[in-house]
Amino acid sequence: MDFGVMMLVTDYSLDAASVARAAEERGFESFFVPEHTHVPVSMATPLPGGLEIPPEALQGIDPFITLAVAAAATSRLRLGTGVCQVPLRHPIQLAKQVASIDVVSGGRFLFGVGAGWNREEMLNHGADPRTRTARLLEHVAAMKRIWTTHEASFAGRFVNFEPLWSVPKPVQRPHPPILYGGNGPHAIDRVLELDAEWMPWHALLGEDFADDVAELRQRAALAGRMSVPVTVFDAPADEEILDGYREAGVSRCVFPLPPASADEVLAIMDWYAEVAEELR
Repeated sequence: MDFGVMMLVTDYSLDAASVARAAEERGFESFFVPEHTHVPVSMATPLPGGLEIPPEALQGIDPFITLAVAAAATSRLRLGTGVCQVPLRHPIQLAKQVASIDVVSGGRFLFGVGAGWNREEMLNHGADPRTRTARLLEHVAAMKRIWTTHEASFAGRFVNFEPLWSVPKPVQRPHPPILYGGNGPHAIDRVLELDAEWMPWHALLGEDFADDVAELRQRAALAGRMSVPVTVFDAPADEEILDGYREAGVSRCVFPLPPASADEVLAIMDWYAEVAEELR
């Protein structure tokens, strides 16, 4: 089982290059960053799981800029979005950003995707929250067409474009791994529809998680997929819990870091590194 870290990089936190270098030096496999373009002043949508997070903690530097900086500062560390809100971005532009970060990182990008949860944020982007999952599925399908086809065209419910050329193509073929970030009763369906890996959030996982992983892999095998990696996002540094995840067949656990100063971030990262070493 691999271990990664995630952090919202802001204008007041430790910078992306320093976080990424520190993670690579300590043997972490990956570094993930979340995404919110803004926080609506009038926000009635509750956070998933009933968590209480101050609005300023929901947004930071754009994830693709953050990961480009991290890519330049490292050589082995895998770099991921955790998660990119795909329904809020145009797929032609997003396909270019994904391919670009995969190229500049030398094929180290992990494309964590999600449908989003903040209704007010979606509405400010002109996206109907009721169609966010359908948009996610269609946008990813359109991006796959761009990544894998010399002359790409697409006709769908939300996305339509005539034949186009878009280069560079991703280094990873046919495209970077897609990690579906979602929990809930339809999560496995979404993973299979997207031909993706699964990246559920630890705080929302139930006692039947191991059964869910087994179901996912059984259904994937029936569809001809031999392997479906599972990443647990925002995992605690608890050896008993992490052992349980390993026994369930989890491929990667990602520890959370606060958007804080170097002293605080590096101290927590050192602790995570010790826990990870005990489990290796």
